[in-house]
Amino acid sequence: MPKTPDATRRSDRSRRAILDASLALVGEVGYNKLTIEAIAARAGVGKQTIYRWWPSKAAVLLDASLALAGDPEAAAEWTGFPDTGDLAADLKHVLRATVDELNDAKYEAPLRALTVAGATDPELGARFNEQLLEPQLALYEARLRTAREAGQLAPDADLRLAVEMLLGPLTHRWLLRTAPLTHGYADALVDRVLGGMAGGAAGRGPGGGPGGVANVTAD
Repeated sequence: MPKTPDATRRSDRSRRAILDASLALVGEVGYNKLTIEAIAARAGVGKQTIYRWWPSKAAVLLDASLALAGDPEAAAEWTGFPDTGDLAADLKHVLRATVDELNDAKYEAPLRALTVAGATDPELGARFNEQLLEPQLALYEARLRTAREAGQLAPDADLRLAVEMLLGPLTHRWLLRTAPLTHGYADALVDRVLGGMAGGAAGRGPGGGPGGVANVTAD
């Protein structure tokens, strides 16, 4: 007897096809020209299938980006935020990887689209922050907290402020294309933040690099 079609498996295939199609198309035509109709045609599904699961193209892109972040290949490359004991080296390692990701067309187009869409859609922006951005910021905070507990940072160091000082300029340069996004720029951000905003002397880490954020403190 023929097997009964597995509706769940078929549904999963359709969702995967829709997510893949949205990522491919936003890279090809840009966010403004991206449409639900085009996504449906590329994925080989009906338009109503997409609307059954997502209210807008931005919502499709957000779920596609979340799936991309959890891709097994990407997960295999990510072994967790490094903790070698040298805070500067660890931050530079991760920031350089972030630069590579932002310069990768596979990630760049959907992230730019979501950043713009989230700025005008409060609900989407909240989901973007909660599901995609905050988990990444938490990894930075956890590494800085370990350094603070080890005495490498001032006891009253404001960890969230330090994270924003690291990633804010990086995001600004990437989003507005004010200058090339390079490993050298990432390294300079780490050195400046760990050295203090006024460029003051900080403690030295085990690897000889800056080991403190003496001037980045809570109010």
